[in-house]
Amino acid sequence: MFRLVLTLLSTMLLSVAGAHATVRTEAGLGESKVGITETYRLNVPTEKEISTTQIRLVVPSGVSLTRFETAPGFTRTVTKNADGLVTEVVWKGRVAPMEYARFFFQARNPAAAGDVVWKIYQTYSDGSVAAWDGSNPDQGPASTVTIK
Repeated sequence: MFRLVLTLLSTMLLSVAGAHATVRTEAGLGESKVGITETYRLNVPTEKEISTTQIRLVVPSGVSLTRFETAPGFTRTVTKNADGLVTEVVWKGRVAPMEYARFFFQARNPAAAGDVVWKIYQTYSDGSVAAWDGSNPDQGPASTVTIK
């Protein structure tokens, strides 16, 4: 019985460790409140035997990024629209195989309830890109946070 429990726990931990890139609240929740400023974390595990070298986050419409936490070892660039709102963030650095990186940022949630879809593009050292944007159901869904 003890072995069965250990096997099940190991399987659960490995499946969590192998999860794709996601955006959640700082507390790890997939939901937040309308119109508030929330601290979010982008969690990016390297799922290949080669390093991740770049992470690109597309900011959902209605979300306004306000500030970032420093991510040692990474450079960050932002793209803004004509209104000065951040539309995209790119972090460049290295996330080795079997490691993950977390990037924290603050954003003001939309004024209306609904799902906010975060599109994430993870580039590996061989130039391949994992598109966590929902475009390939076999690869994985886009990260979604429900605004209530």
